[in-house]
Amino acid sequence: MIRLIAMRELRSLFAMPSTWFVLAVLQFIFAWFFLARLEAFLEIQPQLAEIANPPGVTITVAAPLFNTAALLLMMLVPMFTMRLIAEERRNQTLALLLSSPLSDTHIVLGKFFGLLLFLLTLIISLPLMIYTLALGTHLDGGLLLGNSIGLVLLTASYIALGLYISSLTTQPIIAAIGALAVLAGLWLADIGAPADSPWHQFSPLYHFQNFNAGLLDSTDTAFFILFTAVFLALTVKRLHNNRIYG
Repeated sequence: MIRLIAMRELRSLFAMPSTWFVLAVLQFIFAWFFLARLEAFLEIQPQLAEIANPPGVTITVAAPLFNTAALLLMMLVPMFTMRLIAEERRNQTLALLLSSPLSDTHIVLGKFFGLLLFLLTLIISLPLMIYTLALGTHLDGGLLLGNSIGLVLLTASYIALGLYISSLTTQPIIAAIGALAVLAGLWLADIGAPADSPWHQFSPLYHFQNFNAGLLDSTDTAFFILFTAVFLALTVKRLHNNRIYG
């Protein structure tokens, strides 16, 4: 059942012209940033040659590219999650979905995995883009793996939060603004808080930084899993209340 709902979401996403437009724009931004970082790396190579252990192309090009993708996805994901439940409620199709034999958990997980699979097509393009450099230089596979895993976990947490916000309203625009406000608020609290502040621990982007440095930290992984699970559980609870109380 989860697979059927996920496939339904994928089909609806790829059927919208705006989806292809957003994907094209993001690919252009990623390609432009990638080439700009590569050009900057080539310009400073004479200076790097004089350093004993100079940073490689993976650190100077790939890590900033993944960090930029993390920020762009923070702004992009709410645009997709806003329609998952809020639009169904506005179009009065949510009642039909809730009256089906599908459980609330199946509905939520189906929508979650459907959007996650869609965004994976965008995330996969990043390491593929970077691996074109393997033809002429050595790449740090561990750093690329850490960034890829971290970006997938980060995206999953964005989707879970956006899905919950979408379940609270009938207006997709309000759902998008609400999700973006929460994510941006957590990010701003992180970068504006003192070094010893507990606010850092609530920001998904803060926990992504170790992955961005190539470190697979179990604490950060646990945070993303817990963050995602909590908001998915809240969404299931919200749909359950809708099913009972209408």
